[in-house]
Amino acid sequence: MPILLPFLPQPSPSRPVLSAAMVAAALLLLPAAATAADFNDALPNAAAQRPAFPGQTRAPVIADTTRLQRTVVARGLEHPWGMAELPDGGWLVTERPGRLRLVRADGSLSAPILGLPAVEATGQGGLLDVAVRDDFATSLRVWWSYAEPRGAEGNGTAVATGTLSADATRLTDVRVIFRQTPAWRSSLHFGSRLVFDRDGGLFVTTGERSDRAARPLAQDPATLLGKVVRIHPDGGPMQADPAFPGGLPEVWSIGHRNVQGATLAPDGTLWTVEHGPRGGDELNHPQRGKNYGWPVITYGQEYSGNPVGTGTTAQAGMEQPVYYWDPVIAPGGMAFYTADRIPGWRNSLLIAGLGAQALVRLTLDPVSKLVTGEARYFDGTARIRDVTVARDGAVMLLTDEDDGALIRVDLAR
Repeated sequence: MPILLPFLPQPSPSRPVLSAAMVAAALLLLPAAATAADFNDALPNAAAQRPAFPGQTRAPVIADTTRLQRTVVARGLEHPWGMAELPDGGWLVTERPGRLRLVRADGSLSAPILGLPAVEATGQGGLLDVAVRDDFATSLRVWWSYAEPRGAEGNGTAVATGTLSADATRLTDVRVIFRQTPAWRSSLHFGSRLVFDRDGGLFVTTGERSDRAARPLAQDPATLLGKVVRIHPDGGPMQADPAFPGGLPEVWSIGHRNVQGATLAPDGTLWTVEHGPRGGDELNHPQRGKNYGWPVITYGQEYSGNPVGTGTTAQAGMEQPVYYWDPVIAPGGMAFYTADRIPGWRNSLLIAGLGAQALVRLTLDPVSKLVTGEARYFDGTARIRDVTVARDGAVMLLTDEDDGALIRVDLAR
């Protein structure tokens, strides 16, 4: 068994940030698919349920002996949630309590960037994802999602955009371009990832707010709970005609529980990963106008151990997940690996594992798009909230901790 080196010791209460140069020796070298045991040996929660097709769950463990090196780029991030790479090699990183930070290319951490609207940082809510487009060097424009307080109505997922000042200290011209409706009194299941597509649209993922009374709204295309939506980056739907009869035109797909991971595949199509109940995390390839089932069908069970609804896992007119996990991995962000820097990983799907405390890698059949293998890395080290691929092909991770870190994963040198 490889030895897992711990993260760096906790810093002082002032939480100084350590640059990459200061932590160059803090590396993790291990065979890639290191784990204490085959994760497929874990007993399922819903033992009587069966997959709809071969390979829908518990794919073969990938035999991978790649040795990886992990470098802490920056610490001192309080429950970081999302990140976006900037042209100069820096990173915008959100902290769930409501702060947006710049991690400079040298690993130093900025003061909180000013100008954000009010954020409701309770439970799973707070400042969530952040995104920029390819024209950032000239536009300086930023998009972010967050839990928005709505007074007596409760709260809801919102998306705003603004312009970052040249010195990266303030956002100006801030405006809200999306508001999830209806608002709800809940501190759970906000989603929310932001993904720009190749046609100028912006995908936004949402949750169904977890409350039992709100769950059925995931099936209602006239609401924005439990949906994938596609909007214009300036606000409003990208398409005028609704995909569902009586639905809102921005609704792309319905029947989702809590989608916290989304990315574009190499072919430009959207993939998502969402939190299921106890034993029902799902990987989906959402198509416009399709229904992904929640809460009518699902794998897994209630946290109480009771069935979800009638316990049904399939129904006509509702889509099956490409893949599901039981036990769950509690997924965060996700990214396709399209670089060549780490041999053998190209076109793999990387998923941040919060509950799994691992980086999850899936391989997909290039024709059927079904999962053919699964591996887990840095098993049991930390809750991983987000994963993305840097322009140079390194893999970047965010750890969900009081003293969270931005971490660079590369081949061991």
